[in-house]
Amino acid sequence: MIAQDHEDAPLATGGKAAAVRTRLPRQLRAMSRRAKIAAGAACVAAVVAVALVLAAAHGPAAPATPPRVAKSFSLPALGEPGNTVSLASYAGQPVIVNFFASRCGPCRRETPLLARYYESHARHVKMIGIDANDQQAAALSFVARAGVRYPVGWDPFPAVTTTSYGVYALPQTFFLNAQHKIVAHVLGAVTARVLARDVALMYQRSGQDRG
Repeated sequence: MIAQDHEDAPLATGGKAAAVRTRLPRQLRAMSRRAKIAAGAACVAAVVAVALVLAAAHGPAAPATPPRVAKSFSLPALGEPGNTVSLASYAGQPVIVNFFASRCGPCRRETPLLARYYESHARHVKMIGIDANDQQAAALSFVARAGVRYPVGWDPFPAVTTTSYGVYALPQTFFLNAQHKIVAHVLGAVTARVLARDVALMYQRSGQDRG
């Protein structure tokens, strides 16, 4: 007799065939239990990871690094042959040092803001501009349009003073206290709010260092 394989053939109810029928649901149930356990473990791991991130974000801050002393410099004064702009001439005074260039897009917004701030606070705030890796004629035209009245040092290629401060992108601004320690450093264009905050900080740190 030739065995026939038909979809409507009756299923056996005993022996090995029955064992196959009852084993399959158990395997599915076992897989379901394993899937649930794996999902639960994944959820626990996610909760632990989030807790660790939150603990790192809200935990105690690392000890602050003591401010480093700014490097001394002496540069030709932009547009003033025979004159120089030096950090040493501001000994004992807090001072802002701003690195910029005429070709720098953000500097075109920032420099007029610094010029206005200096005009309003010149009696109390000292500021030095350092024109970095620029053509002198372009720099002179730029500072004239921006209304700059504070001293500007010219640091042409290879811009030794600029690179000694670790400045490879412009603009950047350093806020020095009376001991010429760097108490704030802004990468990119400053705003009026940042100026007010960091000027207050450099005077506050000046008093702390004297104490």
